[in-house]
Amino acid sequence: MDTVKIYQQVAKKFPEISASAPASQSLPGGKTLLIFKSTAKTADGKVIHRTVRVVVSADGKIEKMSTSR
Repeated sequence: MDTVKIYQQVAKKFPEISASAPASQSLPGGKTLLIFKSTAKTADGKVIHRTVRVVVSADGKIEKMSTSR
């Protein structure tokens, strides 16, 4: 799995998480779950906590990305 390439793809879609290192969990079938957490400020100064979950297949392809705010 080419982690740098995966991080770049995730950071391209969610730039606010580009500085955070993900937590990693193994899933059945050789898949890996990467969990990125960060905070971002809105235009009016409020802080939003964001979590991005990425499921990566055994061959290193992103299967699914989801986010919560």
